[in-house]
Amino acid sequence: MLGTDFRIGSPNWLDLGSPDTAAATGFYGSVFGWDFVSAGPEAGGYGMFQRDGKTVAGLGPLSEEGAQSAWMVHFMSPDIQSTVQAVRDGGGKIRMEPMDVMGEGWLTQATDPQGAEFAVWQPGKTSGLELASAENSLLWVELHVPDPTAAISFYEKLFGWRSQEMEAPGMTYRVLSTKEGDQQQASFGGVAPMGEGAGGGVEKPRWVPYFHVTDVDATVGSAQEKGGSVLMPAADVPDVGRIAWLADPFGAQFALLKPNPRM
Repeated sequence: MLGTDFRIGSPNWLDLGSPDTAAATGFYGSVFGWDFVSAGPEAGGYGMFQRDGKTVAGLGPLSEEGAQSAWMVHFMSPDIQSTVQAVRDGGGKIRMEPMDVMGEGWLTQATDPQGAEFAVWQPGKTSGLELASAENSLLWVELHVPDPTAAISFYEKLFGWRSQEMEAPGMTYRVLSTKEGDQQQASFGGVAPMGEGAGGGVEKPRWVPYFHVTDVDATVGSAQEKGGSVLMPAADVPDVGRIAWLADPFGAQFALLKPNPRM
């Protein structure tokens, strides 16, 4: 599962672009108990979601024209320029050229060949999230695309990821691991064929964050009370745990997972 000892290709940052950051702060504060800490007046409204004083995600206003509210998964690169070139060589697109984020690190935003958006973070003073896999923090990331095999080939060239097939109800699921370390211990996410995910399908290719919760049903209820919607009701997945898919009041999708203790 995810940790904060980031390696090449690890998910090392996660943030939410929202049309109403104050309302988003209220929603996620109620659902996950997160606090919001501004990054300062020079950050343009950007700041950090924290739990027990540790950063679990970022939040900022939408910056791209026509953009819709969404969670953005970032992956660690020690050389962002090389990763940008690999994205282009592999048929992906760079939506935002690499930029130095006030000395905290270098950031670029990209779209893979099948249309899933992601970001790359080269650590500077900030290596990444301060809390992961703990209660109410990022636990897993999942890619839904029409062609999982092609997606794995693309990202392997970027980050050296390894993958392993796992049979799941009605589909073949591919578990992703970083190129370093024991493959099972280095796993951080998976790839599922689009159309066989939450609610019987996902409208477009995307990366989806899973947050670790101890009571999926109660968290679903809390999200609904605060204006969120249920995309896939809480359900048990054999050998995985109990999951649910939700959207916040502005449509940003995310998932919940109470892992099976044997995971």
